[in-house]
Amino acid sequence: MPEQNMVDLFVIGGGINGAGIARDAAGRGLSVVLCEKDDLAEGTSSRSGKLVHGGLRYLEYYEFRLVREALIEREVLMNAAPHIIWPMRFVLPHSPEDRPAWLVRLGLFLYDHLGGRRKLPGTRVLDLRTAPEGAALLDKYARGFEYSDCWVDDARLVILNALDAAERGAQVLTRTACMSARRDGAFWRVTTRSTVTGETREFMARMLVNAAGPWVSDVITRVAGSNSARNVRLVKGSHIIVPKFWTGQNAYLVQNNDKRVIFINPYEGDKALIGTTDIAYDGRTEDVAPDESEIDYLLSAVNRYFKEQLTRADVVESFAGVRPLFDDGQGNPSAVTRDYVFDIDETGGAPILNIFGGKITTYRELAERGLNRISRFFPDMGKVWTRAAPLPGGDMPQADFDLFHAALKAEYPWMPRPLREHYARLYGTRLRKLVNGAQDTAGLGRHFGGLLYEAEVRYLVAHEWALSAEDILWRRTKHRLHLSAQEQAAFADWFERTLAQAA
Repeated sequence: MPEQNMVDLFVIGGGINGAGIARDAAGRGLSVVLCEKDDLAEGTSSRSGKLVHGGLRYLEYYEFRLVREALIEREVLMNAAPHIIWPMRFVLPHSPEDRPAWLVRLGLFLYDHLGGRRKLPGTRVLDLRTAPEGAALLDKYARGFEYSDCWVDDARLVILNALDAAERGAQVLTRTACMSARRDGAFWRVTTRSTVTGETREFMARMLVNAAGPWVSDVITRVAGSNSARNVRLVKGSHIIVPKFWTGQNAYLVQNNDKRVIFINPYEGDKALIGTTDIAYDGRTEDVAPDESEIDYLLSAVNRYFKEQLTRADVVESFAGVRPLFDDGQGNPSAVTRDYVFDIDETGGAPILNIFGGKITTYRELAERGLNRISRFFPDMGKVWTRAAPLPGGDMPQADFDLFHAALKAEYPWMPRPLREHYARLYGTRLRKLVNGAQDTAGLGRHFGGLLYEAEVRYLVAHEWALSAEDILWRRTKHRLHLSAQEQAAFADWFERTLAQAA
């Protein structure tokens, strides 16, 4: 077998956990393959509520350790990727019908202090009758609270981790199915097949890492022919996108009649992202989609609080994801822990690390702890390193995005501000590689509508594994929300004729 097909770690799953582990391991000097059957972040990791947060509602379930760890990670990630992660203020209107005010204040006090908050402002009480944040709310909501959390571009967080892994020596295989993995003495013999070309390859790996998310149990039984006493609980979460219906950059957190909380976040400038639901799911993960009842549920939650009453016609887009939560035996899907569990199986030879559960906010810590857990199999592995390391594009002075963005105006005076901000937000310091010396917008090539130019498309194909129009329009960017149906169709046609073969 060719030497390049002998690796230390073979990681199955190109979501946030798999990409995070591949990055950490490559940075510690291990040889790594990251294998994803679809596109990076095509599953759960691009269908989240797009928040880096401690999980305020988890306090009700006494998940104090999980909340504390998530709050600490919140600031670590802000420093690592200030271009795709930024602070957001959440307004929580108080209703006497729901949780008592003293309980909300206690929860917010704990939230402010559990994680050693440094960069984000603390909680404040709002008089919604006079505060601008209350203008969009129904008059009966006179009092509220405001606290801090962070926004994240979830799909780009996955891409940046995979990119960093690749630049540290990992092989990243997208649209490549792991067909089988069988123990062969002290190694795993892994067979893969490209879903694009049909090509099959074989690898020998010292260890298998199963970070397949909703498919973790399928990998254990079907792919690896192994077993585990642990399992995941599949919970569907749906979101809707509507035109933004309030002024200001703040978000809202509201409580529905069943006491579940719903986030209402500003999204892509002129839109709002609303979610999520929590419904037990037992169908095929590939088929997950929002039900009309879930859409009605989310609209009802918003209409309980806001003067502008939304209807089904306001929904411009919807999506659903399956969260692979560690099955802790809780009956209520909202009460199932968001913590993660490792399971190492070395019976019969080469070891496998199975990962159950997890959440975007704690992915870096999960990867670090996972690598520490398997260090006994790799005694020469390097030390922990990711806590203070920026992600690609995040290496800006003082991790200050506003300062970085302001300096770009002098560097690219010809670039319209919306385009400059778009490039800065998605690519950070790497926008210079994308712009590639262009002196005006004509130098960026064909314009497809909105802020989409040919230069960005070619950059994503060359550097970020984009193989289809959807990869460009929906996961690596959100141009789909800003292009008409005709513009999207024209772009897809151009992509297939011009770049698909090269990709």
